[in-house]
Amino acid sequence: MSTALLTDLTIFILALLVGIEVIGKVPATLHTPLMSATNAIHGIVLVGALLIGVTAHNAVGYVIAFIAAFFAGANVVGGYVVTGRMLKMFRRKSPQAQGQVEGQPELAAVNGHKGLKGLVSRMNRTGS
Repeated sequence: MSTALLTDLTIFILALLVGIEVIGKVPATLHTPLMSATNAIHGIVLVGALLIGVTAHNAVGYVIAFIAAFFAGANVVGGYVVTGRMLKMFRRKSPQAQGQVEGQPELAAVNGHKGLKGLVSRMNRTGS
């Protein structure tokens, strides 16, 4: 094992431990906005992982570059997915026609109840 590889592995492991420590301290309510705001940083991490792959000269370097690129790519995609879900929460919903449950017209809202409870109240009301 060369000195440069040992140095790179040490930096990688220390960065991993520091990252876990920092992320572990973030409250859940702040994680989504922080995740959506740092997609550019994840892109930089992906570029760094690709640079590791270009400068690698042995199998260990290629494996580390592949793992780094995989996790960086997962971070980028996950960031955009989380951002999309977060933004979807703030969209206005189109009003449904009253008394209709989407995909289940036979279980339409009865007396303010949906589903099985509405069906039971409908049966009790009709005397069946």
